[in-house]
Amino acid sequence: MGDESYKFHKEHLWFKAEGDTGMIGITDYAQQQLGDIVYVDLPDEGDEIKKDESLGEVESAKTLSDLIAPVSGEVIEVNNNAVDDPSIINKDPMGEGWLLKVKLSNPSELDDLLSEEDYKKLAK
Repeated sequence: MGDESYKFHKEHLWFKAEGDTGMIGITDYAQQQLGDIVYVDLPDEGDEIKKDESLGEVESAKTLSDLIAPVSGEVIEVNNNAVDDPSIINKDPMGEGWLLKVKLSNPSELDDLLSEEDYKKLAK
């Protein structure tokens, strides 16, 4: 992939910045660990999320896991396709299976996120 616009949180979520907004999703590694995702619980548009705190949950055949926010901000869009059909998250976690779009409340938090290379070392 090698897309520099993706940054990674140690709790296996990615953030793709687009100016002062961006998309959040779970990493390919995370979806592989989870197995078949059957349900995802996400905040609503207008909700605030806080970095390093739970923004929702993802349930797979194996486990229920908290989704830990990589950044703080306001939810401006929810991927209802992924909510309605969570298998999209397994199929394309870095693309069609995105979870949220947020408006950053503190863009400097991006400096705390990992590059893809560093994340891959961590995820081994």
